[in-house]
Amino acid sequence: MRIQIEQNKLVKYVNIVQKGISSKTTLPILDGILLEANDGKLKLTGTDLEIGIESYIDANIYEEGSIVINSRLFGDIVRKLPSDLIEISTDENKMNISCRSSEFNLIGNSSVEYPELPTLIDQLTINVPKDLLKNTIRQTVFATTQDETRPILTGVLFEVNGNDASFVALDGYRLALKNIKVNSNENMKVVVPGRTLNELNKILEDEEDDVKIILTPGHIVFNLGDTVVFSRLLEGQFLNYKDIIRKEHKTKVKVNRKELQDSLERASLLAKEEKANLVKLNVIEDKIIIKSNSEIGNVNEQLPVEINGEDVKIAFNSKYIIDGIKAIDVEEVEMSFMGSLNPCIIKPLGEENYTYLVLPVRLAKDDY
Repeated sequence: MRIQIEQNKLVKYVNIVQKGISSKTTLPILDGILLEANDGKLKLTGTDLEIGIESYIDANIYEEGSIVINSRLFGDIVRKLPSDLIEISTDENKMNISCRSSEFNLIGNSSVEYPELPTLIDQLTINVPKDLLKNTIRQTVFATTQDETRPILTGVLFEVNGNDASFVALDGYRLALKNIKVNSNENMKVVVPGRTLNELNKILEDEEDDVKIILTPGHIVFNLGDTVVFSRLLEGQFLNYKDIIRKEHKTKVKVNRKELQDSLERASLLAKEEKANLVKLNVIEDKIIIKSNSEIGNVNEQLPVEINGEDVKIAFNSKYIIDGIKAIDVEEVEMSFMGSLNPCIIKPLGEENYTYLVLPVRLAKDDY
């Protein structure tokens, strides 16, 4: 193989494919990036067998070929090279990298040993604008669990019923649901690993161009054009989340989202000093009183709100309620309560396409 490629282009796409490489792999070949030069393009591939990422870059191809090279070392080298044309050549398992007055000689591996990514058969395809998909992932994936003993909840449920699609994440303490419109006449339900969506979100740009989402047995593929992300799907039955979201309520509160977030974040400074990480909300008359206390002090915040219904005293893990409010990007939110023991439902005011539900922490009456 002998190619010439611009340094800034190579750095961009090496950074992308490295997101498919895990530091925990037990197979040495998976520490590497596969480079393949043919048809006027340099193709880079990184995988840990759960996620696979391919990127295609325009390059001057003088001699076709392929090699697997250590991902960390190759990435560090190209990032440090000057912003100029890089020449890469290989002879069997040896690689030469030169740029201006810099020259590196590395030992790689044969591409024959590198695992192949899934072949796309039985395709079911849905198109979603990149900016919409990016925002949808941002508003849901944080609510997945990190607890590997419940693997199905480490993923996000992706459900399509005709033109209606939904992304759902829950971890047993909170639930995030985003509904979007898609151009489809298919019905399907899969669970995508949270890690895949986190890595995909780092690659997605705020553009209106479509991402082509392709479903094959056991896998999901996100085609971004010059980059393709492959991922295994999670197996198992996702919880029936629709039963969790109740329709009735006794109290509704309209509040400025930014003011609520700021007050909760200030109260959480003390909440973090305690194991339970608690903030207490007292919804009364036309205000919310937010309290938190620890051995070293206490905090008391008051916010003007519009209340419809009964007074409520309720407590939450501060992280769980703040995460949901931060995910919303409108000026006002609506909080719905059904007493102090039932979940609080938070929605952007006037929008029905996003729902965040958070479970309260049960406290004795005297603790409020």
